[in-house]
Amino acid sequence: MSNPDHPPAVGVLDQGPELIFPPGFLWGAATAAYQIEGAATEGGRTPSIWDTFSHTEGRVLAGHTGDVACDHYHRMPSDVRLMAELGLKSYRFSVSWPRVQPGGSGPANAEGLDFYRRLVDELLGHGIEPWLTLYHWDLPQPLEDAGGWPARDTAGRFADYAELVADALGDRVTYWTTLNEPWCSAFLGYGSGVHAPGRSDGADAVRAGHHLMLGHGLAVQALRASRPQAQLGITVNLYPVTPASDAPADVDAARRIDALANRFFLDPVLRGSYPTDLAADLREVTDFGHVRDGDLAVISTPLDLVGVNYYSRHVVAAPVEGAEPEPYWRAPSCWPGSEDVRFVTRGVPVTDMDWEIDAPGLTETLRRVHEEYTDLPLYVTENGSAFVDAVVDGQVDDGDRLAYFDAHLRAAHEAINAGVPLRGYFAWSLMDNFEWAWGYTKRFGMVWIDYDSQARIPKSSARWYAEVIRRNGLAAQ
Repeated sequence: MSNPDHPPAVGVLDQGPELIFPPGFLWGAATAAYQIEGAATEGGRTPSIWDTFSHTEGRVLAGHTGDVACDHYHRMPSDVRLMAELGLKSYRFSVSWPRVQPGGSGPANAEGLDFYRRLVDELLGHGIEPWLTLYHWDLPQPLEDAGGWPARDTAGRFADYAELVADALGDRVTYWTTLNEPWCSAFLGYGSGVHAPGRSDGADAVRAGHHLMLGHGLAVQALRASRPQAQLGITVNLYPVTPASDAPADVDAARRIDALANRFFLDPVLRGSYPTDLAADLREVTDFGHVRDGDLAVISTPLDLVGVNYYSRHVVAAPVEGAEPEPYWRAPSCWPGSEDVRFVTRGVPVTDMDWEIDAPGLTETLRRVHEEYTDLPLYVTENGSAFVDAVVDGQVDDGDRLAYFDAHLRAAHEAINAGVPLRGYFAWSLMDNFEWAWGYTKRFGMVWIDYDSQARIPKSSARWYAEVIRRNGLAAQ
């Protein structure tokens, strides 16, 4: 029976598909625990760095917090029914570390694990493949108090946590992602400080990035030992980086940002080394003394898949006198060692996040990972857009988001035709949610959330996506 909070999904395409995706292509949607669960103090859950950050005045727009969010903790069964109505084949969710292991150490919290057991059972009961992300930015606050990700010990604690989750859910969950977007955790959390925990130190950001990857490697080893049949991977947010001109200074600016945005993580995980130019760029920030013998071998522990989150392109140049200040996520403090780089806007259409819409960049990014780094299966684990939506006569017509998905799925199909082993696509996001430092002011969801009543309304993009899944393809243009 349909949930009365939302109408059933209805297909809206009336043309046969022209672009068919491979058989078994995994169609899904993604969320993150702190962004949707709520129940911040229930069931034995203790504070994460995002609880602390959001409750600190001035950190999150309008003083919003994730205390209630989408109330998914209480509405999970009906939310899974909604996923089934939309035809999702997989659901990518994250486990809340402080819900499962309060304080970040010691035994598991049985009540917290039970929530995820019920979630997995609901998904499987509706024919939806669970895709579990261990870490989507909610570090337990006591671990931050002990030093956070810049402290080496946090990597070991993460591996212990991974083992607890594997013991509880590994018999029913096949797909596992260790980290989501370690660049954001390291450089927004410890570099610019615009994300939790709100620290601003370039050397700490670099150390955090390394220890996140070390934790990833240790977790993969723990998961492999516990669940040898599991499909294990990591999710990185990647960007094509383009120089604004062919001037040598602009070309070097692009090289620097590519090193920090992409190669900082791809090279250690998939090649077992840091880029040599990165160390030179960061010589005034750190001497990489935090990297110990054997670390890179752990970080590059073999994987089964790689997740790619894609949203936009970086176009960069050398600085010019009197340039406008950079947006928060392009601020120099996000890019230690690259203070002499300027991000260029091109006057192309943007989302409500002011991110340029560049669908061909997804093809470019997927081809690069495959052609330069690995033959492993790739998954687009996040791709989506924020736009200003409105409910009119009980419906939400989000044509801009629908067009965004359509263009990016065509770009994904182009990558497949070019030989990329792309195996699945997860739309970001299933539902509107707490958008980190932007609070509830930005909507990425295919499903509208009324934050007062918690009613769910599938938007036109959700109905369109349901039809894409049903047909395993896109209609002719």
